[in-house]
Amino acid sequence: MQTILDRQFNDLPDDVAFCRNCVVSNQRPRTLFNEHGVCSACQWSYEKDNVIDWESREQELERLCDQHRSRDGSFDVVVPGSGGKDTAFVAHQLKHKYGMHPLCVTWTPFEWTDIGWQNFRAWNNAGFDIILGQPNGQLHRKLARLAFELKGDAWEPFAYGQKAWAFHMAARFGIKLIMYGENGELEYGGSTKYKHKPKEGPEEWTHEYYKGSSVDDLIRAGRDRGLLSREEEMQETVRWYKAPHPDVIAAQGIEMHWFSYYRKWIPQENWYYAARHCGFRANPKGRSEGTYTKYASLDDKADGFHWYLSYMKFGMGRCSRDVQTDIRRHHLTRDEGIALVRRYDGEFPAEHYDWFLDYLGIDDGFFWQVMDSYRRVSKVWTQADGEWRLTHVVS
Repeated sequence: MQTILDRQFNDLPDDVAFCRNCVVSNQRPRTLFNEHGVCSACQWSYEKDNVIDWESREQELERLCDQHRSRDGSFDVVVPGSGGKDTAFVAHQLKHKYGMHPLCVTWTPFEWTDIGWQNFRAWNNAGFDIILGQPNGQLHRKLARLAFELKGDAWEPFAYGQKAWAFHMAARFGIKLIMYGENGELEYGGSTKYKHKPKEGPEEWTHEYYKGSSVDDLIRAGRDRGLLSREEEMQETVRWYKAPHPDVIAAQGIEMHWFSYYRKWIPQENWYYAARHCGFRANPKGRSEGTYTKYASLDDKADGFHWYLSYMKFGMGRCSRDVQTDIRRHHLTRDEGIALVRRYDGEFPAEHYDWFLDYLGIDDGFFWQVMDSYRRVSKVWTQADGEWRLTHVVS
């Protein structure tokens, strides 16, 4: 089997268990269960509804904005995003409720979907300045190809830019405040390290977001395998995938905050808000492949494969993620969620499959070879008589 740079598997429990409140299992990296069998994200959801003083936290946000708001209308906050519902919500709130002057920055998807491009343009036309980062296409494809095989997620080079591009643009324009949307680790079941803190730094990225292997680890693997040349490794573009040097960040006083620390994060309400104020539109096909929802993760043709690999590795795909979120926000009961997971989770993302193979420069046989390699190291699949069977399904 090929080398695997996804180092999360070693930390996963051997005994698979599902949350008694939602449908997440303990195979979701960094998810912890309490003595009642309830996952960390559901515990946080309870705290959001019953413990957190949101009025006090919004006052913190107002003070933060007062500290950074420009007097002359110049850009005073960087808002990263693609024009999806969450980006549009955060940018519009900062501009129209808190009087900020956002510079929006977008690390380009691998390939826009039609609805993704439409929403991006609508966001722009709703009155926002956007800087679009388009990395070197040849290098980006090679990194995606490497990440697909070695990390089980071709989408990861997009994650690199999604995190780092905002810091580079903040440094370039002398802006001290970056405002992301949600703390995904906290909201969706990962680390609770920053439950009561509004910000984190780039030093967390490798462990929390990059599966335990850094950008440099992936680039070295590409060089060792002969897929990346020394010249490509030294390209100026490579630095856009990594945060600016810590000394630069410290000298310029750049800080990244989460909007979800200050305001209760409810994705479905963000959808309604973005549709009303920024022209956001849901998937015209009625639902996205692999799930029942139609308003999340619409931008990129690669998104479906990001979720499908999650299903291969951990037994939880796109529908499982949506159900977890909706149960925690009281939009679904657990029984309703289980029925949806059983119906849609693991549905193959066929619509953009030919594009995906072409983009990575692989064939159907190699695609399924990689799928099998991750099912072998997972704790939720077994193979018998040449057939794969998911051994742990929420019930």
